[in-house]
Amino acid sequence: MEQLIQQIASGLASGAIYALVALALVMIFTATDHLNFAQGEMAMFSTYICWQMIQWGVPFWPALAFTILFSFILGVMIERIILRPLHNASVLSIVVVFIGLLAIFHSLAGGIWSHTIKNFPSPFPNVSFAGSGYIGAHQIGMIAVSLIMLFGLWGFFRFTPLGLAMRAAAQNPVSARLVGVNVDWMLALGWGLAAAVGAVAGAMVAPVVYLEPNMMASILLYGFAGALVGGISNPAGAVFGGFMVGVLENLVAYFGNLTEKTFGIYIVGNGEKLTVALIIVIAILTLKPAGLFGRTTVKRV
Repeated sequence: MEQLIQQIASGLASGAIYALVALALVMIFTATDHLNFAQGEMAMFSTYICWQMIQWGVPFWPALAFTILFSFILGVMIERIILRPLHNASVLSIVVVFIGLLAIFHSLAGGIWSHTIKNFPSPFPNVSFAGSGYIGAHQIGMIAVSLIMLFGLWGFFRFTPLGLAMRAAAQNPVSARLVGVNVDWMLALGWGLAAAVGAVAGAMVAPVVYLEPNMMASILLYGFAGALVGGISNPAGAVFGGFMVGVLENLVAYFGNLTEKTFGIYIVGNGEKLTVALIIVIAILTLKPAGLFGRTTVKRV
């Protein structure tokens, strides 16, 4: 039972990161109807910026604050300079641009900092009250930071005029323009916020997976899975889906290892966690394509 509780707690910690990535994906999708395949590489590049500042002697939290600001500006610039001219381009053109951005950030990170694995410091001290038999200090910190980010964004989009304007621009651009909302800049700000959220996710997960140019590859897949399970058009559903996928992957490995110990039959283990999670995602999308909390859109033709 203790191992089961430990796996669930660890899954919640991983799920907090998946929830942040899923939320960043949903923020862009709801405004553009496109999935940003470069989201993981943007987060990875921002994490390298944070690591470099720490190497220069800047404390972790000021370095993270600067990284969030840098990522926000980077996201705004990408939307205004690269994507804005492609506003009326075909879907295939947008996909190619996203793949190009993925390759660019991956190559830049490897060229500047090399492809060797680097240790990324955890900002959370391994104190006795935090480190327990069920969950570690850094995992508790990951959950806490992620929840602060999620509730902060929820409050921003629900109670601030700028947040409400961004929601209006994403949900109904035509009506938003009629009431004076600058839809173009709202979209750019959405890109900036998504990049900032990704930077936090990268900085939180780097001490666990270590820092290298491929660190966000599997994280992005889990984020995609969480967003699709919860509902790619529903931010709250995507967050729930991220936590769900995090717990699910750990439970799959736990029960697979338990089956092997009990019956001597290997069915699934740690190596197949992502595969099984994605199979379950496909099953959910087959039964409910809009996701668990998404809304089915019906168009008249």
